[in-house]
Amino acid sequence: MMMAVLIAVYLRNRLETGRLPSILTLYFVGGAIAWIPAQIVARLAAGRARQETRFAAQFVSLTLFTIGFTALIFALDYRGFYAQWHAPTFTYIWFLQQFYTIGGATYQFAVIGLPLFLPVGLPLLIVTSLWQARDIS
Repeated sequence: MMMAVLIAVYLRNRLETGRLPSILTLYFVGGAIAWIPAQIVARLAAGRARQETRFAAQFVSLTLFTIGFTALIFALDYRGFYAQWHAPTFTYIWFLQQFYTIGGATYQFAVIGLPLFLPVGLPLLIVTSLWQARDIS
């Protein structure tokens, strides 16, 4: 996913950003953390079913886990930045601030972060899902 993001940033003529190493690290870690849970869930869901079913399970699982973990890491980093202005820990206001801060981060990731998976991420996802769905007998 890091390479997909690097190519997407290059195609948008944005390689000059000073935040490029942070962005690439975010997507690398999100994809790396998502790999094992995605494989476990896909194999539990499809087992030894037909190859089409295993492909679908891999595709959905890899998509959801990669986006989910990358968004979670982004939201935690976002929350960490804004924590200095939050109310004391475990107060009612603090819980509201956590909710809205993480909600705002998730929205920002959906609008700004998800498009970085395209155009390279989708073909890579399809190829990886096909590779993982191959006959295992």
